[in-house]
Amino acid sequence: MSKKSVNILVIDDDPKVPWILSEGLGNGYTVDSARDGKEGINKISRLAPENRPELILLDIQMPGINGIEVLEKLKEIDDSIDVIMLSGHGDTKNIVESVKKGAAEFINKPFDVKEVEIHIRSVLEKRKLKTELHILKEKLKKSAQDFLVGDSTSMTDVKNIIEEVADSELTVLIRGDSGTGKEIVARMIHNRSNRGKAPFVKVNCAAIPRDLLEAELFGYEKGAFTGAHKTKPGRFEIADKGTMFLDEIGDMPLELQSKLLQVLEQQEFVHVGGINNIHVDVRIICATNRDLEKAISEGAMRDDLFYRLNEITINLPSLRERRDDIPLLINHFMEKYAVLYGKPRKELRSETIKQLQNFDWPGNVRQLENLLKQIVVRSDENVIYDTLKGPIPGGGRRGPVIDFSDDDYSMKKKVQETVSEVEKHLITKILHKTNWNRRKAAKILGISYRSLLYKIKEYKIID
Repeated sequence: MSKKSVNILVIDDDPKVPWILSEGLGNGYTVDSARDGKEGINKISRLAPENRPELILLDIQMPGINGIEVLEKLKEIDDSIDVIMLSGHGDTKNIVESVKKGAAEFINKPFDVKEVEIHIRSVLEKRKLKTELHILKEKLKKSAQDFLVGDSTSMTDVKNIIEEVADSELTVLIRGDSGTGKEIVARMIHNRSNRGKAPFVKVNCAAIPRDLLEAELFGYEKGAFTGAHKTKPGRFEIADKGTMFLDEIGDMPLELQSKLLQVLEQQEFVHVGGINNIHVDVRIICATNRDLEKAISEGAMRDDLFYRLNEITINLPSLRERRDDIPLLINHFMEKYAVLYGKPRKELRSETIKQLQNFDWPGNVRQLENLLKQIVVRSDENVIYDTLKGPIPGGGRRGPVIDFSDDDYSMKKKVQETVSEVEKHLITKILHKTNWNRRKAAKILGISYRSLLYKIKEYKIID
């Protein structure tokens, strides 16, 4: 099978240029021509995207529309086409302007055909690498949503349960601390089920105000409340034939729980302000980091809803309960973000990996991922030691560590440093526990929302 030739369009008012290139470039190239900018623009605009040339060689100085104006028009039509500029007037101004407008290369006239071919190959190779990188990034993004890293006993058990329950219609309750990967598990179940090609719709029950959550889940009729200017479908309608993932189910208001129970048992509900039953075919997966049994005893959770949601339970271990998986997670995230951010792949020192394994990770996998992301972006492994201040080999983190390395034994200063360390540690823990719901975190901490925002900024706490 013969190799496909590269299609090139030459836009130049000098008819000798496309002829020279057609003869000189040889069999691997098909050269078409346009005698001015207007004809070149018309040719590109008339062609379907899949039939357009891989490359355009464009003269700057032409009658009518000059090459830089043509370049702008071509990029508006199809920004993916690479353009090499040709000019007998290779001044710096034209080069800079061409690059600004998106030119891939710049060749001065008169040129040698072999020199032009080197430039063409360079541009095509860059394009190929760019395409491959884009494909790889998309694969990484997709796999990150459907991939649990770890081969510890606890994670192997989780993966086995996912495979066993995926194709059933059982309601699944995923339990675990914030940052352990509950959404990833939900997506894995959905993707492996017979609903995998249908919608996967996520709703975080803790992130939507109570008075809006009902309308968000079940939709509303026009005029149902102030601002309801038109009928709007709810998330359950959008998820029809697919999966609804209700994150932080323990935070769903009690008054909505009976309506959710109706969907679970009868697969129907009514719009806010509506009278007609709406039927849906939806599988429900829920997740929580709350103690639901305690919520039942406190009257914050309906026991009948709990038992209906709890047909299958998947318990996700915290990261400190599966420390052997940390090297695998490090390798996965370092490779992932090196590709996504175009950075060189870096190996962490063995002592650094041990420190990471000894840390308690209150924010679990999400916290580890965010830390490794910083290391890749900043190319600085020392970022780790700011986060792991005071790790204790084998015992994780026991609390704030007082630093006496500066020979300053002022009690007032040391107490203040310790208080700050305790505050930062506690705020970070509660933020992760509430999935970064700042208002909820402020309430748990017993401080104002404004004070919490100030301390997050002061201590440089990041999600």
